[in-house]
Amino acid sequence: MHEMANIVIVGGGAGGMEIATKLGHQLGRKGKARVTLVDCAESHIWKPLLHEVATGALDIGIDAISYRGHAASHGYHFQQGAMTDIDRDAKQVILAPINDDKGRELLPARRIDYDYLVIAIGSIANDFNIPGVREHCVFLDSTEQAMEIRTMLLNKFMRYASHHQLDDKIKIAVVGAGATGVEMSAEMHHAVEQLRGFGYKIDSSLLEITLIEADERILPKVEKEEISASVAKELTSIGVKVMTSTRINQVTAEGLHTSEGEFIQSDMVIWSTGVKAPDFLKDIGGLESNHINQVMVQQNMQTTRDPAIFAIGDCAACPQEDGSWVPPRGQSARQMALMTADNIKLLLAGKAASNNYVYKDLGALVNLSKFHTVGNLMSFIGGGIMVEGKIARFVYTSLYRRHLIELHGPIKGTLLMFAKGISRIIHPHLKLH
Repeated sequence: MHEMANIVIVGGGAGGMEIATKLGHQLGRKGKARVTLVDCAESHIWKPLLHEVATGALDIGIDAISYRGHAASHGYHFQQGAMTDIDRDAKQVILAPINDDKGRELLPARRIDYDYLVIAIGSIANDFNIPGVREHCVFLDSTEQAMEIRTMLLNKFMRYASHHQLDDKIKIAVVGAGATGVEMSAEMHHAVEQLRGFGYKIDSSLLEITLIEADERILPKVEKEEISASVAKELTSIGVKVMTSTRINQVTAEGLHTSEGEFIQSDMVIWSTGVKAPDFLKDIGGLESNHINQVMVQQNMQTTRDPAIFAIGDCAACPQEDGSWVPPRGQSARQMALMTADNIKLLLAGKAASNNYVYKDLGALVNLSKFHTVGNLMSFIGGGIMVEGKIARFVYTSLYRRHLIELHGPIKGTLLMFAKGISRIIHPHLKLH
């Protein structure tokens, strides 16, 4: 009897979930392969929404997707755990043991067999080895980190509401003015306004946010400078201090030191600059990687040293014919995932993985909470079309709706969107616990 192939996907972000869902539907349900998703968390949150989790604007109890429940409904299996290594000779993924909050072992270290492996770990912020960053900053790379930031923020806000002096301010520095840093800065102001509705004597003017960017403008990866200028103007209007061409060379418990000799006092530093793959991916299993730990792949997403292993999304370094590299974007991770699923199906059919990924910039959107939404669509066509206001907001929310529909199907996805809309009407707009 022919044994089913084992397809293992490590990483349950947007790309990992999309490929697991697609292969689960097309192979797992039909008994053509055993598809397994591995992630160290129990549930999936769309990464562009982590800044809303961090401020309490998004309730993970409503918006999180359980990996186990989703797997049971969509033809794949789920294993919780963190990958520590790859045994390429035995074709096994090695997972670390799982311990409880008291350090007691719940599950021992495990090995999972694979015929085809997809690494979809994603990325983390890059500290660039700057002294003090790891010790004194908080990061927004995972749901757990977002929850930590939320607890810290709400504790500061509530303590301030009870004990503040009239001339005191809560000083928060956000380092990195990409989409995450920009959206986080706006969302914190919105959170303060929402707290006033809970009876706290706090005003957004008492929140001092400094957004720091090493580049000459915020949103440096966004091609259209008009978008950067529009966002900078809106942030300034709501009270965010925007500092560009400013490099940090040290972080202490009191604040940040710049290369220009300036000191920026801060009660809390959120580090959201730079992108790199997690350190444990560096040369994992003898695979080739680059200086930011990304796994080197060919254009069909197969790794350069092992055709049975693929890497997609931010953790993959994918070359293009013009000599450029695919940027770490959510849209590229999704497109890579869907194409890699097709290549794996070709391999199972005894054919070559012949689909090559060609990046097309579909644009970028930035949502400043309730204040403003702006972006650029179809950037690959003559520079694209700039949109803002209600149209941009509609397109921005449509991206999340599409994600839900692709993971749950059109009927359940639409029902979930309807349920989430009702929940936002009847429940508080801020999660305080």
